[in-house]
Amino acid sequence: MPHPFKFKPKRRPFVELQEDRGFSADQFIQPKPKIPWKAIGLATLLFSVGSMLIVLGVMIKLGYITSDVWLDRGIPFLVLGSIMFIPGAYHLYLAYYAYHETPGYDFSMIPEWDD
Repeated sequence: MPHPFKFKPKRRPFVELQEDRGFSADQFIQPKPKIPWKAIGLATLLFSVGSMLIVLGVMIKLGYITSDVWLDRGIPFLVLGSIMFIPGAYHLYLAYYAYHETPGYDFSMIPEWDD
């Protein structure tokens, strides 16, 4: 008499493929990403304006610019310059290494503007 709590293993039907015609190695090759010129232009603008604002803020705080109108504007220039400089420098860094085809860097890492 068979044991009532013993389960029989179910056989799962499967189909053995004789030949795989569905895939080729060429379909897994990724094309080179396009260069996002608009994003690189914006990064250059952010980097340049941010650098100028940081230099201006430092000159105000060090006393090279002593006009009464400018004395209260040193810290805001430093803060705004830093907010603009950091992302601009980062994206230019990515673009530089992607252009020189350094392993691990490509232009798909830079956000692209949709047209």
